[in-house]
Parts: sequence; structure tokens; C-alpha cells
Amino acid sequence: MILKAAAYLLTAQLSCDPAPALAALFTPVHPLVGRYETCTTPEPMGAAIAAAGVKEARIEAVEPLDAFGTAGRYNRFAVARLYGGTRAAVAHAWIQRGSELESQTFISPYPDPTLTRLVPGTLIIRLHLARGF
Repeated sequence: MILKAAAYLLTAQLSCDPAPALAALFTPVHPLVGRYETCTTPEPMGAAIAAAGVKEARIEAVEPLDAFGTAGRYNRFAVARLYGGTRAAVAHAWIQRGSELESQTFISPYPDPTLTRLVPGTLIIRLHLARGF
């Protein structure tokens, strides 16, 4: 599904609450380049994508372990068990903001920090890279 930001003009004011506990789980402890940040919003993925300034993104259903990758310190068994046989909705985007490139990953639903329940809404993982790297 391709989403157009124009369809979500009214959602541009959405906030994204910082989620350092999720960053500790799903991002590298010491990234080789750039810096990571995570935040969450109760909004559905399409609205979160539009609010992030992404013009369009493809949302795909993927296995949970593919959604979260291998860089973080999370318990892979707990995440797989939490999702059961369901998949996570994931979208990826790149945005240039001034002298930075920002990689964005949107995941919905997402685990709570204790990995005991899925939270409706969207987790956004951002990697900020200095331009020219």
C-alpha cells in the first residue's frame, strides 16, 4: 500500500513520545555511525508516516524478528512468542533534514519494554547520519 502525505494533512500535528527503554532494546548499544532515537505514538502507521514528513512509504507485513533486526539486545524468543503467528507492519523511509540524513523505520504494533504485550500504535526508530558520510 502506498500512502500519500496529502491524504493525512490533518495529522501533521501528531506527537511522538520518546521511548528510551525501547531504544535500549532495539538499537545498537554503540552504533558505529550516527545516533539512534526511538519514539511511540498511539496513531496508526499511516498517520505516523505522514506526521514524520514522509511523502510516501510502502507498508509491508514482515516476521517480527525481521522487523526488529539483529542489532538490539532484545530477547528474540520473547518477541517471537509475543507476536505468535502474526506479522508486524513495517515501513522504511529516508528524509534529508538540513545536513543530516534520517533513516526511519515504522513498526506497528510494537512490544512494550517488558516484552509482555503488544501496544497498538506505531514505534518509530530513527537513525541520524551526518550528510557526506
